Amino acid sequence: MNSRDVYVYLDVVEGKISINSLSLITKARELAKILGGGVGAIIVGRDVKKLVKDVEEYDIDVIHIIDHPKLKDHDVISYSKAVSEILSKTRPEALLMISTALGKEIASRIAVRLRTAVATDCIDLYIDDYKDPVSGEVSEKTIHCIRYVFRGELSAVVASPRQRPFIATVRPGLYPAPQKIFGRKIEVKEWSIEVSEDDLMKTEVLEIQKIERKIDLSKAKVIVAGGRGAKAEGFKLIQELASLLKGEVGATRPAVDAGWTTPDRMIGLTGQTVKPDIYIAVGISGAPQHTIGMRDSKIIIAINKDPEAPIFKISDYGLVGDLFVILPKIIERLRQLKS
Repeated sequence: MNSRDVYVYLDVVEGKISINSLSLITKARELAKILGGGVGAIIVGRDVKKLVKDVEEYDIDVIHIIDHPKLKDHDVISYSKAVSEILSKTRPEALLMISTALGKEIASRIAVRLRTAVATDCIDLYIDDYKDPVSGEVSEKTIHCIRYVFRGELSAVVASPRQRPFIATVRPGLYPAPQKIFGRKIEVKEWSIEVSEDDLMKTEVLEIQKIERKIDLSKAKVIVAGGRGAKAEGFKLIQELASLLKGEVGATRPAVDAGWTTPDRMIGLTGQTVKPDIYIAVGISGAPQHTIGMRDSKIIIAINKDPEAPIFKISDYGLVGDLFVILPKIIERLRQLKS
């Protein structure tokens, strides 16, 4: 392992490694290959040594682990100290973390401890040379992060050519699950730290309630989504079409805010990220706040009465017309085929 390694923080949820954080291994390997480094994983917590066997078959070169009885309940102070301890001694090129509320807080605290750079809610990462706009100095093979700003209206590119490690939290659902490589021998490094009372949060967790998301759209093969243009009546047709296609119903934020469907079906910047085989966008204009969550769908079909709607720019197929005319005809034809 060397200073151009890319590390992934593997989040532990209810005693298991988060699937979303595992997906970052795929991106880490892509970046590390260009940099000429390796891929490392970091696991911290209480009673987490047993989790090594769950990740050692993935495309990782080394696993760094801190198992301490006081590292519990995702205490952001002690967790950030533990991860910082590993990073300060290994100094990788970058650390990737899943962009949850907890992940972003831990990432920010690590950045403060190590006096390094952090970028949150990244939607992609790539490597390119960085030219300083003032001095003109060029830093080769620098990691760049793309993130949306101004509620998704614009995108910004963030790079840190000098501070290491560069910490990036990445939105979940962007990358595929990593490949398993059987028979590989992975190096496991165990670290020890002192955890005092000053390293623990001064709040007491009385109870943890699990709130399950009713609908996990990330697993759907077909999604029929409605926007502001669908209106309440249109969502009845959307539901019927989704049922005939054995798919799920999705929605934009305006449609959810209007009460036409439930919040767990929201797709986009403040909702879920999906990559179905077929995504049918009904009455959706194509604002960046929504398309960020569905743009990687295999086939995108747009139905909109406005021929200039931005959604058509990312669609594979488009139907210009009134959804209240088009959807009933599609539904009728599907019923005929099924009968």
